[in-house]
Amino acid sequence: MKKLFFLVVGVIAAIVALSMLGPLVGFAFSALLVYLGMHYYIKAKSGFGKVFWVIVGLMGVFSAISNIPALVGLAAIFLMFVLYKKWNNEEVSFSRSKVIKEDDPFTNFETEWAKLTK
Repeated sequence: MKKLFFLVVGVIAAIVALSMLGPLVGFAFSALLVYLGMHYYIKAKSGFGKVFWVIVGLMGVFSAISNIPALVGLAAIFLMFVLYKKWNNEEVSFSRSKVIKEDDPFTNFETEWAKLTK
């Protein structure tokens, strides 16, 4: 029954993600415009260049605001990722902390150094 629930929710999420493909592409293009505006604003030497890149960045921001439904598509893609992990009985973890191996001398340098200096 649990697998059937995952399958039904996954299919619904896939349909939502595919229906939001247009706004997702627009949102990605908007993010690119914002990035380019900020990047080249910092590198611009002239006042005209700075004004131009601010205008490009603002066009990207306004375009991103008009593509707010793309956030629903992003949420559907994220939900499909989580369901895929759960389907394969894998743990879903969002932390970036890595598991430290106890027998690796390079990750536990302090303890190895303490052992050597005794």
